[in-house]
Amino acid sequence: MFSLGRKNQPLVGIDISSTSVKLIELRRSGNGIRVESYGVEPLPVNAVVEKNISDTSAVTSSLNKALSRAGTKAKRCALAVPTSAAVTKVITMPGDLNEEELEGQIQLEADQYVPYPLDEVNLDFEVLGTNENQPDKIDVLLVVSRSEIVESRAAIAEAAGLEPVVMDVESFATANAYQLIEPYIPHDAPPDSNVVAIVDVGATMTSITVTENEQVLYSREKPFGGRQLTEEIMRRYGLSYAEAGLAKKEGGLPDNYVTEILTPFKKTLAQEANRLLQFFFANSNHNMVNEIILAGGTAGLPGLDELIERHTHTRTTIANPFSRMSFNPKINQQRLGNDAPALMIAVGLALRNFD
Repeated sequence: MFSLGRKNQPLVGIDISSTSVKLIELRRSGNGIRVESYGVEPLPVNAVVEKNISDTSAVTSSLNKALSRAGTKAKRCALAVPTSAAVTKVITMPGDLNEEELEGQIQLEADQYVPYPLDEVNLDFEVLGTNENQPDKIDVLLVVSRSEIVESRAAIAEAAGLEPVVMDVESFATANAYQLIEPYIPHDAPPDSNVVAIVDVGATMTSITVTENEQVLYSREKPFGGRQLTEEIMRRYGLSYAEAGLAKKEGGLPDNYVTEILTPFKKTLAQEANRLLQFFFANSNHNMVNEIILAGGTAGLPGLDELIERHTHTRTTIANPFSRMSFNPKINQQRLGNDAPALMIAVGLALRNFD
């Protein structure tokens, strides 16, 4: 929704989730990629509610702290709107239109698919290539989001002294990050057909992004996530939200925690992941995926990947987009590794600098 403009200059990918601001800066290093800086800063409770920003000043403050923690000097940034806040549609257009004619035709076509007046939205499109059934036509990806959602994120970046140059969609950013993982995962599928489900379990939302050969086929979000586990710990043991969150990460809870709270939560989460897969099957001509990539801040719960694999009968791998990267010496690699599954969106956004 913004063009990238100048490339190969420092760019920070920024993910604003329901519980934290996450950012990462990547650079080319020889034939590989180097993590130059990264930062994660928690958000106050209810500063972002189900991906909607409700306290702009609190989010700006957390972004400033994350930038300071990262120590980046980059000023250009890429952000994303929530998948649920974007309308995406692949439309078929005549192949002989020039760029100006195509843009005008897209504006006319968009009115059929957008449930808001066009003067209230930001709109962009990308030519995907020739339509496989009609060689004289092209497929065009149309992406639309309400201007207030785009502008609220851009305004937060600007208030932190940054220049927003890319506004993406979270599902596309996630799929973009998968390209770093894909070459190192053994595939059972033929090389021309690799259908992958990226299941991102955040604090308040669990999302699925299904890709085939790096093209997004399907995305959906469901309000369920790690906060339910934190709230159950609060209720059962009489802790504050902050105390429960810390205990969830560092341990020290009573012996019955695993059997009475953690295990039932993981089972519910595996069932939710399976339901998201079933929604995909019901809305596509696919009846299986080749693998599941487990991402998000809750992905690291011990044994969750194995449990989802058993429920879905699909190989499940925890996301780590950094496994083949080099690192600035100032990077705490252990901490980055712990945060890796939650950084997929930020990484996908930072990769836009290499488009």
